Amino acid sequence: MPTFSFELYPPRSARSEAALYASLPDLVAAGPEFISVTYGANGSSREPSLDVLGHILQGTNVQAMAHLTCVGSSYAQASELIRQFLDAGVTSFLALRGDPPEGSVEADSFLGDLGSAGELVQLIHRVQSEREQFAFLEVPGFPAARRITRGRKVTIAVAAFPNGHPRSRSISQDLDTLLAKEAAGANLAITQLVFHADDFLGFVDKAREAGVTMRILPGIMPVLSPQRLKRIIELTGEATPVELERRLLAASDEAEHHRIGIDHAVALGQEVIAGGATGLHLYTFNQHEPVLAVLRGAGLLDRQKEHV
Repeated sequence: MPTFSFELYPPRSARSEAALYASLPDLVAAGPEFISVTYGANGSSREPSLDVLGHILQGTNVQAMAHLTCVGSSYAQASELIRQFLDAGVTSFLALRGDPPEGSVEADSFLGDLGSAGELVQLIHRVQSEREQFAFLEVPGFPAARRITRGRKVTIAVAAFPNGHPRSRSISQDLDTLLAKEAAGANLAITQLVFHADDFLGFVDKAREAGVTMRILPGIMPVLSPQRLKRIIELTGEATPVELERRLLAASDEAEHHRIGIDHAVALGQEVIAGGATGLHLYTFNQHEPVLAVLRGAGLLDRQKEHV
């Protein structure tokens, strides 16, 4: 059975905080593989991110995934932040190179000591291994006995770009970069937002041919208005999904916008799963109803579990 996971962003106001925590129980009840929480560059949302992660870790049985970027951090600062997340109980990370702040014109000037997501992946593994080299396990049948084993492993996801990274010269460079991330220790890839199943499935085929073996999850978002679609395109640099845009612009009201966006995401989810995707990663905009509707439509939601 394919899995599914959700992405949240830390709230920026008391109102958005209340909305997030109102939606979270429904997202948790659905039984996701993990819930990731975004993290702003230069620590701009460190405390809110930690608060949301802590709530997931302490109040649910769902794996919490923290986002980390290379932007503006020294090795010491990045190491301290990783330890802070590990001390909070986080053992899953999404390691990102990060985007330049607005107004940054010099290539790579926005980066700190870490020049790539691969270097960040290596640093996460290094900090975890130094922090917890060994663990002691009970020996069945011998109550007083313990055996030494290696410390806990961390899950480290990285980004993948089916339609090319904005700063990449070619698909070959994108695949080489993804291979380098896996060689550094990444064990999961999550794609940039995709609108067409063929874009994702074709990219996965090329990645496998290039030697990438880790799981690759498609990033999917139910787009509920033409304004949101325009903003997403501005932020990601993706090509506009013309048919989806046409249908959204032709819709007469908000309810129809929602139906069109959810139907598109359902069809996309069904197609990528039929093509071999092992799961869906859903961008929630901190709302539970649209993404749960997508999962129901795609046949991935256990209705009994949803209402536990």
